[in-house]
Amino acid sequence: MIPVALTIAGSDSGGGAGIQADLKTFAAFGVFGTSAITSVTAQNTMRVEAVHTIPAEMVAVQVKAVFADLAVGAIKIGMLGNADIITAVAQSLAGYSAGPIVLDPVLAATSGARLLSEQALDTLITRLLPRTRLLTPNLPEAAALTNSPIAQDEVAMVNQAKVLLGMGAQAVLIKGGHGTGKQSVDLLVDANGTMRFTSERLEVGELHGGGCVFSSAIAAGLARGCPLIASITQAKHFISQAIAAAPSQALGSGARLLHVDRWHGGR
Repeated sequence: MIPVALTIAGSDSGGGAGIQADLKTFAAFGVFGTSAITSVTAQNTMRVEAVHTIPAEMVAVQVKAVFADLAVGAIKIGMLGNADIITAVAQSLAGYSAGPIVLDPVLAATSGARLLSEQALDTLITRLLPRTRLLTPNLPEAAALTNSPIAQDEVAMVNQAKVLLGMGAQAVLIKGGHGTGKQSVDLLVDANGTMRFTSERLEVGELHGGGCVFSSAIAAGLARGCPLIASITQAKHFISQAIAAAPSQALGSGARLLHVDRWHGGR
């Protein structure tokens, strides 16, 4: 049976992030991708030109249409935009025996444009975190969600992850891509303790869509029936391969895009 995953996120006209990146990543793992679009953005590698938010009712109908017909094995949630959409998504998912949810708390674009209002953060925390199998914030997102300074070391990362666990997430993977040092360290924190996932830090310049690709790769693994740790491990290899290849890809004039045509880990 072909595994199915659902992405609930915004559309990126430049193709590097959001729905487009998620669907391409699902396909790279042999997973059939479905989608519920929360917003349409006009953007490229340099900037976000405009954002059109989809009505919350329409987002909910998209989710319900997918679940009414397809056996969704995992869900990746990205850009949501506002509190009404967050509430609609939470209510829609509550009506189904959904697979594990990977929540990538998209707060701002690579260019710095705000993609989730501060007022909606409380709704995200109260309505979606308790349903989340894995929360995947980067360092600035973890700081914003916990209302604390950006973590400068692994001790602070773990402390912030524990706060997020207390908010309801079953597991938290704080990504260290925005940090410093020779290694990029991601920390998985859950009831069983802490696990480190490391890779060489590649200085390739500013990247666009890395968080989307990483979280959707994890969701793809879960949709295929892989355990959480195995899903994170293969996703870490996958994103590292994509970042390493980015300098050789002449795509766009701004932040580098990740061309995720297939997973080279074998399947």
